[in-house]
Amino acid sequence: MNTRILLVEDDARLAELTAEYLAKNDFEVAIEPRGDSAEARILAEQPDLVILDVMLPGKDGFEVCRSVRPQYRGVILMLTARDEDFDQILGLEMGADDYIAKPVQPRVLLARIKALLRRLPAADDHSGDAESLAFGQFRISQATRTASLGDTGIDLTTAEFDLLWLLASHAGNVLSRDDLLQELRGIGFDGLDRSIDARISRLRRKLNDDPENPTRIKTVRGKGYLFSKHDWN
Repeated sequence: MNTRILLVEDDARLAELTAEYLAKNDFEVAIEPRGDSAEARILAEQPDLVILDVMLPGKDGFEVCRSVRPQYRGVILMLTARDEDFDQILGLEMGADDYIAKPVQPRVLLARIKALLRRLPAADDHSGDAESLAFGQFRISQATRTASLGDTGIDLTTAEFDLLWLLASHAGNVLSRDDLLQELRGIGFDGLDRSIDARISRLRRKLNDDPENPTRIKTVRGKGYLFSKHDWN
């Protein structure tokens, strides 16, 4: 079965060309031009991935992302205005898994989609012996892609889980932004990308980590981030 993509884009010509290109690369693509209609379709159809433009009639992409995220477990890739850091950070804050600036070359879009989809667990993967980690009351499983704190499950997007697993699997070691971006997105840190910072902020909130004085995911000034082996009781 081909991977299903919902392309939410109001530029009819651009949407058609993008859908044709992705279809030639074995993706099943549906197009939705309106933000307010996209919400219902995402939740009803549960596509594997949503390409979500920011500027849409009815509702903008940020509103759509925020609305569907609690009930949609697939990947959300947002299309943002070039060099608009605010758009990129806000998209991640709303629960997007990644963003890409417009205009985008089709081959770049395809590569980003494939990279995001590689992180998803296989539908028939029910192995119970895959790697998992535990620190005090915190548990994270790569097999089921779940995390919990005590008896409470932690609701994570695909990108948040990937970052949290990467940090936890290197507990006690500092990982730089460059390390994290290279591993998660295959790109180096350009000094401007704020996606890791935004995702760390979201993770701290979900892990009940004090944003003013975090002890579970620590900031090591000038170096990066460190997942603590302690402070999980």
